[in-house]
Amino acid sequence: MILPEVKIKIRRFFFAEHWKIGTIAQQLGVHPDTVRNAIDSETFRCGPRDRKTLAEPFMSFINETLQEYPRLTVTRLFEMVRQRGYQGSVRQLSRVIRTIRPTKREAFLQLQTFPGEQAQADWASFGTLKVGHAKRRLSCFVMTLSYSRALWLEFFFDQRLESLLLGHVHAFSDWGGVPRSILYDNMRSIVLERMGDLIHFHPRILELAGHYHFAPLPCNVRRGNEKGRVERAIRYIRESFFSARSFNTLSDLNRQALKWRDEIAYQRKHPDYSDQIVKDVFLQEQPRLLQLPAHPMETDLIKPVRSGKTIYIRFDGNDYSIPPEAVGRQLTLVAGPSLVRLLDGSIEIARHARSYDSRQKISDRTHIEALLAGKKKALAATATGRLNILIPQAGHFLETAFQRGESVARLTKQLLILVDLYGPEEVNAAVAEALQKATPSVSSINYILSRRHRDRRRKLPPVDLSRHPHLADLAVPTHKLEDYDELTDNDDDKQ
Repeated sequence: MILPEVKIKIRRFFFAEHWKIGTIAQQLGVHPDTVRNAIDSETFRCGPRDRKTLAEPFMSFINETLQEYPRLTVTRLFEMVRQRGYQGSVRQLSRVIRTIRPTKREAFLQLQTFPGEQAQADWASFGTLKVGHAKRRLSCFVMTLSYSRALWLEFFFDQRLESLLLGHVHAFSDWGGVPRSILYDNMRSIVLERMGDLIHFHPRILELAGHYHFAPLPCNVRRGNEKGRVERAIRYIRESFFSARSFNTLSDLNRQALKWRDEIAYQRKHPDYSDQIVKDVFLQEQPRLLQLPAHPMETDLIKPVRSGKTIYIRFDGNDYSIPPEAVGRQLTLVAGPSLVRLLDGSIEIARHARSYDSRQKISDRTHIEALLAGKKKALAATATGRLNILIPQAGHFLETAFQRGESVARLTKQLLILVDLYGPEEVNAAVAEALQKATPSVSSINYILSRRHRDRRRKLPPVDLSRHPHLADLAVPTHKLEDYDELTDNDDDKQ
């Protein structure tokens, strides 16, 4: 409460002298809200206190509606009351509703952390990318130290748990240490279940926390503001780095991201210490981080797999080959960001470069050769089957040639002979060129192979007679040298 004399001064300064509310509060030593209350005091209101408005007949309806839907917008309420006969403007209705539903702003405390005490982490989505036949989700894992605002950002084609773990390991390695706690959203890969303050963490997150000795701390439910520093970092990445950015591959994007981090993000002024840059504050914080363990944690995906009747294991939309003897057995698949490995017990039996395309067959040639050598009834036991394995585009070639009246059996035999002479890679390239030029014939392939070898000045490899037993009995008759002498003698006589 304030004295009546003070209230009179407030009103005189405001209405007569036209002072601003802040100026009055400062000069009289009172709170600005006290000034506002004095200006709007019932004691000094002129005219009738109960002035009727056009919205008066609809107040009961408006109150009931706001009671049930407290966040309903003024424009929607205006449409509803106008349909019921309201003749006033939306601005008049807004003034009425403001007195019924005053806006309330939640107050927040400014977060203060010690060096090395806390980091905040989250995923950010950056749309989708076309990788071959596949549409991949481009996501960025972002972690920032709350004290220094040091950043780690890494782009992935998914938001899987394994990518989340790998982002942590790379961030800790880059910083040379680990914060004592990390604040997360309540994402499924972190929190499996929550009841109030009781939390069931994902076992792999607990394994990560135990390995690096930090405490995982999920935000309170629907309290994303608690990790505002990583949210601002994500917005900064979108606006300063990703906007209008071009890149060729995922590794190229990540290389550019770290260059931007070091040359731009780390060189900006620190929001709390304007006389220093982020890099300098990070160097002060770095010694306060927890020490790294002796070895980084393994983050690869590990899952049991079993093949069907073929020599391929399906993973992430693609097929990866295994040795024929492993078909039908229980195996272990170990997938990292760049490699897919297959283990039989503790023994690695296959290793492939990981593909982010889809519907691809990633084959090891030794697996196919073992299948051809050991399984007479396998697909490659027939000439067509062997050709399809050695020349991936042979099926399309034979189908096109068949439509033009060619014999598939004869073409298959001739193509296999060319494979033995030139090798499957050369023949496959020639078949692709013949299909591109719409000349699906053996003569066209022969011409292309001859031209390619002529351009490269390669000699044809010698014919392996063991592969052509029908040539074993081929004999060239020996002619008498006298016959050649007679030919030359006849030429001399004519002269």
